[in-house]
Amino acid sequence: MASRQQLSERDVSEQSAEEVGEEAMGPAAIASAASVGLSLYYFFIRGERQLGAFIGLWPPTILAFASYFNQRKMRNQLETITQPGTSLKNAFDSMMGNK
Repeated sequence: MASRQQLSERDVSEQSAEEVGEEAMGPAAIASAASVGLSLYYFFIRGERQLGAFIGLWPPTILAFASYFNQRKMRNQLETITQPGTSLKNAFDSMMGNK
């Protein structure tokens, strides 16, 4: 059976993973949507089909970079929490940026 501290640490880590995901994907989602709009503009309105298709390839790349950096940040937070001898207060403070 898990102790109270282990359960609390699990809740804190789940919460921070959601916050990190929301934080990182906001600008990436906006940039991807803008890229799709720009791609449609060049493809249909300006008639520059090659440029429109090229710009249309940007959204997956932008989202892939955002996902990569999101995963790195979550891994670093998880490593901070799971270090031996880390108390719940210290782990929480480091995740919230108080340390």
